[in-house]
Amino acid sequence: MAAPAPARIAAAADLSVAFEEMGQAYEQLHHEKVTLIFGASGTLAKQLGQGAPYDAFYSANAAFVDETIAAGSCDASTKARYAQSHLVLWTRGKQADTAPRSLASLEDPRFVKISIANPEHAPYGRAAKEALEKSGLWEKLRPRLIHADNVKHALQFAQTGNADAAIVPLPLVLSLQDGQYTLLDKSFYTPVEQTSVFCKHGGNPAGARRFAALVKSEQGRAIMQRHGFILLDP
Repeated sequence: MAAPAPARIAAAADLSVAFEEMGQAYEQLHHEKVTLIFGASGTLAKQLGQGAPYDAFYSANAAFVDETIAAGSCDASTKARYAQSHLVLWTRGKQADTAPRSLASLEDPRFVKISIANPEHAPYGRAAKEALEKSGLWEKLRPRLIHADNVKHALQFAQTGNADAAIVPLPLVLSLQDGQYTLLDKSFYTPVEQTSVFCKHGGNPAGARRFAALVKSEQGRAIMQRHGFILLDP
């Protein structure tokens, strides 16, 4: 009897660093592959609504999970929150004295382009917009903003010099050797409660459950915390 195809896990882009390590741990533990698909949560939710064969969805917020449940693509009884994170302001280089120390620093004309994830389908992009609005900077800086497909792409714009700064989640930058970041005041944006759910159109639900068990295990929790996530009880 042929082995089932690898479990397909759709995951918010802010999970890309942590879940790559999680995937390696899963393969060592279970001696089977897992396929990780990263993207903006809204994009992944839309794909699930159109029948994408994902076994589980790790969203950056609950709202997009609710969309997949309403579409009949995922199982409401398995919805569970799992983590939060911090937003940071990141810039290239190692010169601490040139790094911005607050959102207000972005008014400096040297920050010609500032990248954020598209607020329409990326929860941390929405949080970045909210932080800029509460800081009174959204309208001032809007002409300089670049909207990326997801938070990982927003970071890549800044890493490659196509943007001078990026507002992204901490787990994407914590392990970077190059660059400076400043934690943003959490009072400026609504906490993003990352939420997961098992889905109905995948080909390996058992594998997805094994992956979820790893995420919740002591080993998995250590991986998440090492990459800057704040763990939440379901």
